[in-house]
Amino acid sequence: MEEGEEGEDYLFKIVIIGDSAVGKSNLLSRYARDEFNINSKATIGVEFQTQSVDIDGKEVKAQIWDTAGQERFRAVTSAYYRGAVGALIVYDISRRTTFDSVSRWLQELSTHSDTTIARMLVGNKCDLENIREVSVEDGKSLAEAEELFFIETSALDSTNVQKAFEIVIRDIYNNISRKALNSDSYKEELSLNRVSLGSNGTDESKQISNRFSCC
Repeated sequence: MEEGEEGEDYLFKIVIIGDSAVGKSNLLSRYARDEFNINSKATIGVEFQTQSVDIDGKEVKAQIWDTAGQERFRAVTSAYYRGAVGALIVYDISRRTTFDSVSRWLQELSTHSDTTIARMLVGNKCDLENIREVSVEDGKSLAEAEELFFIETSALDSTNVQKAFEIVIRDIYNNISRKALNSDSYKEELSLNRVSLGSNGTDESKQISNRFSCC
């Protein structure tokens, strides 16, 4: 998270990851511009869009990065995980192989990002129910095991797209707010009691964890 400029209270970096052709770019374009391109080409390298939202009277700007899913671009895009405070891990419900790749993407995410990053598992293309290969239950089970938010979306018909991004942005905001509150509380305790934080400060700083929710 970076400090915003000219009235922006928060600036959050969010990455969208997953195999090629799971619909990452269309999820982003649907959310940011309410557009869908059925003939969209594979992303090369990294692209991003920004979106401003109001949370509790605060202006939050989400800078959302769309990373290429092809293996040959992974070395290029790995640097763009740095500084990310949120991530959408996307698979295609009509292609089981993309769901099986989620564990690899989660491992890559954990390697390149902070442990408190807000993470959501997204089963995209839920409009393709007639050729579904990944059940809702499978998605929920994986999300529960990995402590992720979970939702199914359709960039084609807009189902849950806005909701998916809003949940992640809200969770990032809540995490940042808790950290700020804890920091202020510790400062007050130090001022009043003149004691060192010691091991308690270290332990409490780790209490903020990712929540998971299934839709």
